[in-house]
Amino acid sequence: MSEILEVKSRYVLDSRGNPTVECEIKTEKGYFKAMVPSGASTGKHEALELRDNGKQFHGKGVTKAVENIQKIIRPKLIGLNPCNQKEIDSLMIELDGTPNKSRLGANAILAVSLAVARAGALEKAQPLFQYLGELSENKNFVLPVPHMNIVNSGKHAGFENDIQEHLIMPIKAKSFSEALEMSVEVYHELKNNLAAGLGSRAVLVGDEGGFVPPLKNTNERFEAISKAIEESGYSGKIVLALDAAASEFFNGKEYTLWGKNYSSGELIDYYCDLGKTFNVFSFEDPLAEDDWTGWREITKKLGKKRQIIGDDLLVTNPARIKKAIELNACNALLLKVNQIGSLSESLESARLAFNNNWRVVVSHRSGETSDSFIADLVVGIGALQSKFGAPARSERTAKYNQLLRIEEYLNSQGKAEYAGKKLK
Repeated sequence: MSEILEVKSRYVLDSRGNPTVECEIKTEKGYFKAMVPSGASTGKHEALELRDNGKQFHGKGVTKAVENIQKIIRPKLIGLNPCNQKEIDSLMIELDGTPNKSRLGANAILAVSLAVARAGALEKAQPLFQYLGELSENKNFVLPVPHMNIVNSGKHAGFENDIQEHLIMPIKAKSFSEALEMSVEVYHELKNNLAAGLGSRAVLVGDEGGFVPPLKNTNERFEAISKAIEESGYSGKIVLALDAAASEFFNGKEYTLWGKNYSSGELIDYYCDLGKTFNVFSFEDPLAEDDWTGWREITKKLGKKRQIIGDDLLVTNPARIKKAIELNACNALLLKVNQIGSLSESLESARLAFNNNWRVVVSHRSGETSDSFIADLVVGIGALQSKFGAPARSERTAKYNQLLRIEEYLNSQGKAEYAGKKLK
């Protein structure tokens, strides 16, 4: 078996032009790189993304995280078998020694963790998704239903007190490639409609590639999206979803949306009405990250027919997932590897969700990279749903393109299956 011969780290730029960490692992089989994304609306319970907070890059430099890989992690990894993923991740977590990875940085640990996984996959002569399936004890590889964020708002578009993402889900496509085709056609139909009705500024895009039109609220945005779906010929085949990112418009007592204040109960009533009017299938972060009472209430009201996804609530953390399971606070996990900071812990979180009959959505971050690792991850663990942004901007399309390759590979073996029918 190969050994890790060298570990290098460097800073590279993410999709917002901010520095992020890249790690490169060398074994006898070759060189293996991984880059780490970064969020904008981040949950306060996430593992720490280590930044320099100095003059460089307006405080967003990652020199400390890069040096931690070189000076602290690297000496411990030389000579280890890259297939020992869990042992390597555990070693780095022990080296850090803090509850939230604040010493070495979750961005440093994760970069190494993902690069090691790529090395392990080649060591076993397996496609990355298949190797990740082995690590997660999954053999049922299914192409995911995409959550396409086609209208941005909130922090992703520079707005305050607003719903953050408006998404489409092509549940009734027959294959992933058809789902992608449907989504792209709706995206461009929406673009044409917005430009014709509101001018060219209406089709400027936010961090995740979705348009940022001057529409007053979510109802108006969903009306525009629904029209694009109908005119594209996909009525009844595509459902809507939203990511409220409600922590961003919660002041500790009440929620403020579009100049109006809501209690938890009033906000839940708004979501219930929205769900009926537009057939919203999935609600992500509808309440603030510590509004456990509100989460329990919305899951009680909508959870039997709708998907209630915890993102800031759960931060891919097994301890918070366990609490949410006990309280029946949601029924789905948004899995972001950089929220917890290692591949092994991410797999543990997914396993915990699956074992309690939750759904799992593997997600990007608003500050992304061209690294397509999470495309292999969503198929590898059998998550059934992906959230990679709009079908635009290369850091987003890199993931969709990788899913097309994986679908082609599985088709060659007669094993390509699309997850849409599993979500109906």
